[in-house]
Amino acid sequence: MQRTYIKDLKKHIGKEVKINGWVDARRDHGKLIFLVLRDATGKAQILILPKHKEVHSFANKCRPEWIVEIEGKVNLRPEKMVKKTELNGELEVEALSLSILNTSTSLPFDISGDGKDINEEARLKYRYIDLRRERMQKNIRDRHKTILCMREILNKKGFVEIETPCLTKSTPEGSRDYIVPSRLEPGKFYALPQSPQQYKQLLMCAGFERYFQFARCFRDEDSRGDRQPEFTQLDMEMSFVEEKEVMRLNEELIIETIKKCYPQKVIQQIPFPRITFKEAMEMHKSDKPDLRKNKNDENLLAFCWVTDFPFFEKDDNDKWTFTHNPFSAPKKEYMNLLMDKRNIEDIITTQYDLVLNGYEIAGGSIRNHKPEALISVFEIMGYTKEKIKKDFGHMIKALESGAPPHGGIAWGFDRLMMLLENEPNIREVITFPKTGEGRDLMMNAPSEVGKEQLKELKINIQK
Repeated sequence: MQRTYIKDLKKHIGKEVKINGWVDARRDHGKLIFLVLRDATGKAQILILPKHKEVHSFANKCRPEWIVEIEGKVNLRPEKMVKKTELNGELEVEALSLSILNTSTSLPFDISGDGKDINEEARLKYRYIDLRRERMQKNIRDRHKTILCMREILNKKGFVEIETPCLTKSTPEGSRDYIVPSRLEPGKFYALPQSPQQYKQLLMCAGFERYFQFARCFRDEDSRGDRQPEFTQLDMEMSFVEEKEVMRLNEELIIETIKKCYPQKVIQQIPFPRITFKEAMEMHKSDKPDLRKNKNDENLLAFCWVTDFPFFEKDDNDKWTFTHNPFSAPKKEYMNLLMDKRNIEDIITTQYDLVLNGYEIAGGSIRNHKPEALISVFEIMGYTKEKIKKDFGHMIKALESGAPPHGGIAWGFDRLMMLLENEPNIREVITFPKTGEGRDLMMNAPSEVGKEQLKELKINIQK
């Protein structure tokens, strides 16, 4: 007999089915035993009658989280036992056979609630158990639906989904790289990408014109707030565009996604308001203003675009550095200042951030598609010609080969999902997150490696 998913039981009333899953609960009512069985699609009540002696004996042994296979007849419940608000609340399965496929030890914590009262380190250590709870299942499944929806929208808009490498070159882009030693070239290293920034610009040079991917990004940052050492971006780039076109397309993307995936949400204002960085700081004392009119409404979404950021700022060593991205282009009226390297503090970039309820959820810019402009950015930051060639020579050559004007954006996808699911942090919408200190408590990583592996990589550990 072919397996039936629990969500489809109502199609089989009066018929025999085979179902598999976890024992969610067990109740004894004298001679009657009730099991609640759970699979990936829902829950169903199982009735075990004493006349089926072997089944009754097995059901007596069953405990929560044991995995079983049941063959039985789908019946309507007695009228007074119907639960109209529940999936399958109008039916039950009379078990005719029961097989125990696996048992379970006692769980380290209860999974019947939302889990927010449980120590988070325990939840992360036993994540495969924590993920069984209804709230976590919903979060991860909603994440899948949102990704699928965005993919379909972008495909219709002419975008091509392209994967970019996870082993790349270490370049100074703002955060600290995770580096990977090369066994074949001892003393040399790959880096894990902080973002696909350079690759997506190279794809514009390659003539794809509209690219996107749900990209894994890696940043070796100090423990700080609600961050993860690896995270997901919805990354995209477009050729022959200006700021307003990138912003318009992404506004359409998120509005359509919310209407399809989160119809209960209310977007406060469409089109999204647009304010400059200067206005945001003067009016809200923040470049991530929370514009909600009612902050007690968990389904209210207040988007806004923040634009016209300063291109450069001074770092701790009183040297110029970029505020967002070294590959950004200045606004056209400031290009002469960039090329002449004067009045640097006055240069405004084409950077645009999308803010939602006080969180930056996306950021992008129009890029410098001419090599001399990119070189000027690095020279303002104090790079020598030799260092520019060493770190970014591949980008300069690509721009010299005939690069179209282009720009793009990257969404902090984990943060977006956190807000859409009304969760307090991004760990609640990531399947296997790490702690704030970057530790994987479930896999016990990072961990030491053997001496032979270090010897093969020509690496010595200094204590």
